[in-house]
Amino acid sequence: MPHVTLDAYLSMIRRTSLNLDLDLVAQARDVLDTRTTTETVHRALDEVIRQEALKQLLDGRTEVTLDAITRLRGDWFRGSE
Repeated sequence: MPHVTLDAYLSMIRRTSLNLDLDLVAQARDVLDTRTTTETVHRALDEVIRQEALKQLLDGRTEVTLDAITRLRGDWFRGSE
């Protein structure tokens, strides 16, 4: 995560209540190798956004640049270094 100030971080975070299927959360936690429900939800949302960006790239709706490719590699690539 990029470095942000505490004020910026707090303005991006909102405490909420959700009704979640705990079996689904547990499965996602295993797949994503996360520890908490919050981390699992955040990683899953990141992955949905990354997958859509990849789809747009493959469909030719996004310009192929080194920056775009680097962003789309995500944690998968960083984790393999």
